[in-house]
Amino acid sequence: MSDGEKLIPINIEDEMKSAYIDYSMSVIVSRALPDVRDGLKPVHRRVLYGMYDLGVFSNRAHKKSARIVGEVLGKYHPHGDTSVYDAMVRMAQEWSLRYLLIDGQGNFGSVDGDSPAAMRYTEARMKKMSEDIMADIDKETVDFQLNFDDTLYEPKVMPTRVPNLLINGASGIAVGMATNMPPHNLTEVVDGTLAYIDNNDIEIDELITHIKAPDFPTGGVIYGYEGVREAFKTGRGRIVIRAKVSFEESNGREAIIVSEIPYQVNKAEMIKKTADLINEKKIEGISNIRDESDRNGMRIVYELKRDAVPNVVLNTLYKFTALQSSFSVNNIALVNGRPQMLNVKDLIHYFVEHRHDVVVRRTQFELRKAEERAHILEGLIIASDNIDEVIALIRSSKDGDEARTKLIERFTLSEIQARAIVEMRLRQLTGLEQDKLRAEYEEIMKLIQHLKDLLASKELRMQLIKDELIEIRDKYGDERRSTIEYSGGDVSIEDLIADENVVITISHAGYIKRTNLSEYKTQNRGGVGQKSAGTRDQDFLEHLFVATNHQYLLFFTQKGKCFWMRVYEIPEGSKTSKGRAIQNLINIESDDKVKAFICTQDLKDEEYINSHYVIMATKQGQVKKTPLEQYSRPRQNGINAITIREDDELLEAKLTNGESQVLVAVKSGKLVRFEEEKTRPMGRTASGVRGITLADDKDEVIGMVSVNKDDINDTQLLVVTENGYGKRTKLVDEDGEDVYRITNRGGKGVKTLNITEKTGALISINAVTDEDDLMIINKSGLTIRMEVSDLRVMGRATQGVRLINIKGNDSIAAVTKVMKEDEVEEVEGEIVDGVDADEMNDAETSEDTTEETQE
Repeated sequence: MSDGEKLIPINIEDEMKSAYIDYSMSVIVSRALPDVRDGLKPVHRRVLYGMYDLGVFSNRAHKKSARIVGEVLGKYHPHGDTSVYDAMVRMAQEWSLRYLLIDGQGNFGSVDGDSPAAMRYTEARMKKMSEDIMADIDKETVDFQLNFDDTLYEPKVMPTRVPNLLINGASGIAVGMATNMPPHNLTEVVDGTLAYIDNNDIEIDELITHIKAPDFPTGGVIYGYEGVREAFKTGRGRIVIRAKVSFEESNGREAIIVSEIPYQVNKAEMIKKTADLINEKKIEGISNIRDESDRNGMRIVYELKRDAVPNVVLNTLYKFTALQSSFSVNNIALVNGRPQMLNVKDLIHYFVEHRHDVVVRRTQFELRKAEERAHILEGLIIASDNIDEVIALIRSSKDGDEARTKLIERFTLSEIQARAIVEMRLRQLTGLEQDKLRAEYEEIMKLIQHLKDLLASKELRMQLIKDELIEIRDKYGDERRSTIEYSGGDVSIEDLIADENVVITISHAGYIKRTNLSEYKTQNRGGVGQKSAGTRDQDFLEHLFVATNHQYLLFFTQKGKCFWMRVYEIPEGSKTSKGRAIQNLINIESDDKVKAFICTQDLKDEEYINSHYVIMATKQGQVKKTPLEQYSRPRQNGINAITIREDDELLEAKLTNGESQVLVAVKSGKLVRFEEEKTRPMGRTASGVRGITLADDKDEVIGMVSVNKDDINDTQLLVVTENGYGKRTKLVDEDGEDVYRITNRGGKGVKTLNITEKTGALISINAVTDEDDLMIINKSGLTIRMEVSDLRVMGRATQGVRLINIKGNDSIAAVTKVMKEDEVEEVEGEIVDGVDADEMNDAETSEDTTEETQE
């Protein structure tokens, strides 16, 4: 130890504490977090200022990146060269920044995660937007600080005209905190900022109408809106982003085409991981993946196997791969040098505050410069008015100092004015130049007045900020890249959709669509029907359903699962289009099938869901009642509605009010009628109780009807057989006697239609009134619409009348009732070849003779 030195013992714990706190503060304040005013971290700010120093503007030639990095390292940023180069590269990548700040030339990497070329190969210059970020930096608009070696000054913040933090976002990991801010659309951000300037007390809900959601450089679909709303209101939220996909079909095979991937996803890595999952059998149904991306855009092709269902595969991809990823918003930025969590209104507020500060400082600078120039002009005008005397005075002086002193004494000028007169050029003595002096003086006095008005009025300053923002919007504004998919039941979407009646059709192969009810026409009894939905080979329409756009549709599958959808979410199609596969809309298993639907009102209405029940019936005769409340919480992957036993499947599900009567019919023509109260409410997982006893092994339930007690006297049952025979029968006759007696559930039932070889087995049962229309669909795809009032009421044991003429081996696939239209075009039915009027009369006669037959 040298003389005069002494050791001071220090506790290592205290030393580490203080050293670590210093380090963490340094990382937080001058490395990892952006400034709320200009949205830049120190390294980005230094890169831009270094380029400004070098004069690498957007209208000049590109300069080597190594030259720029050297400038920044040597003058302002005493860290590694890769830290500067990486920051610079990111500002030039169109998949990293929503609005680029640097115009790069050469290899700046790719969305596949390829590294950029070394800095000695690439070149760069500023983008126009960077110039707007640094506009007026030379007008004392921002504070400067000394650089690391106290030899130069660098700006503490940029005087940006662009709301950079909101439009480009930021991400960084500090010590004990991190920031992750999404980019937004410039046009929307400017509109939101203008709205805030007009009304500082604006609510965030109103701001959201301008700034709808983040807007990512890679596009994609923002899936669901709750996370966005939460992030805007609190500064924290989770935004789910999905790839933009479409389906294509070639050589009989379907393919999933991805044209946009979520933000910050490495494309090559995503494809590799997907391939690994396919090899591990975690993802089924994909035969090949090709990356067909080129300079025209992104295109990833997932080729599917022949038996694969596109939507099931897509949902699996969303679940297991980066085709669906989330962006966790965490808006932390430096406010007055301190980290702070900010919501969208705070971000706008601090930006506007910064712009106001810049405008005030710029105006003060311009006013000072204008007054200095006006002062000199006043002196020059005095000199030009007394030019001969001034010349004589200067000529008689032995040097400049004496001349200045004489001028000051003679014309009471200032030192600055006298210096300007002595240094005046001879050509300024011409008459033209003297006129120019006076014109310039007048102009500068007007400017001084304008600048003083600006400093005196906050309204004028705010108007100026708005004008500059509108100029920025017109210059750089563009369309949104990320689309928003509002979750089902979102009010803002619902308001845009008319609540009108639509027909929902589902084919045997599971294709669904909604069509305007007006597309269907009425025919007379005995017509052959109109061509209905275009279906694939061997496919036919199986279900037809009338609902309104705003209702909820509950899907019940034969395996006993329940799925939800809003009616307006079902794709619209014409009467002849085949529609979309249900698998593409709900997450149904490939070997399952939708068997029943229930249309309900608002599932959030507690009184409604607690006073209604769902009654289900299975093919083997089981029935079950469950409160609607159990089905009021939609889940994407559906829920179990009933436990289905082996060799059974769910057939029907009806909505009731708890006081209905239930009628269950079987193929052999029998029917049982019992009070709903006979089945107690059960949970979702129960399998139910015996509803009807089947005649034999080949018999099965074909349908179930529920009737409100108030409607029993007016209700008639309409039954149809597979060969086109049908009839309607009252539940209660004119004397008030039950035509179908009420029994306990589980009995064999009574005859509802006389089944013969000519009629074929019973296939449909419906509760109807005179006000209904009837829709009959053949397996060949033909539909016929007729009025129920055309059919006369008959006894329950008759065989009925022929409703529709069947060609060849065709048979009826489904029968459903639809609402009567007030003005429906009447279409005369044609008589089928080989069936004449006499045959129709014979059919009528056979009804009469069998009507009296007793059971």
